[in-house]
Amino acid sequence: MKAKSSAHYQREYRRRLREMGLVKKEIWVHPDNAKLLRDIEKTLRSAKADTRHLHSASMSITGDSAMTDIKRWTTNSLHEALAAHDAFQGESATIELIDGAEPALLITMKNFGDLPLFLTVSGEQIIVEAVLWGDKDVTDIAAFNDTVLRTHKYFPLSTISLDTLADGKSYYHMFGALSATSILHNIVFEIETLASNVIQATEAYSNLLNISLEATN
Repeated sequence: MKAKSSAHYQREYRRRLREMGLVKKEIWVHPDNAKLLRDIEKTLRSAKADTRHLHSASMSITGDSAMTDIKRWTTNSLHEALAAHDAFQGESATIELIDGAEPALLITMKNFGDLPLFLTVSGEQIIVEAVLWGDKDVTDIAAFNDTVLRTHKYFPLSTISLDTLADGKSYYHMFGALSATSILHNIVFEIETLASNVIQATEAYSNLLNISLEATN
């Protein structure tokens, strides 16, 4: 099956948000408040949002962290924990364990146009990544690489790399890394942040790509 670029998932993401009757608003916040803003955004996406309790999610984070024992995750143990987490109990995302010499998790972000993410635990770190697009989809690789090096820091917790896959072709990836002893809440946040960053990066760099973000009939 031919790999789909992140532009496909960007189009699906936009389409589904429009179908939900949502509108896009751009705001500026201090980086320390990014997590709080994400929780507020989730609440405000509901037409029946109780805005009197927007701060409750951020308050609960501290309590969850304090009660969580530090442990070193494996891909298998993390699969069990994530599968039982609220983020994967509804229709927002699904998770699947891919067995092999180096097991991995396939996470399908339903709320982001079915964007696929891959998670692996290797030694001391957890890697979450997504394919962005092939190098053939870039109009000017030198200009694109220069732009990415100057701007990718604006996508919190994520980095962009260029990797050669099994098919011998080169693809740009976006990934995030965190400690294998991270608390579960932070791992879920990393996953959600990466999905959001993939969508935002595709839009930000669209003028340097020869792929369309608009839906086709």
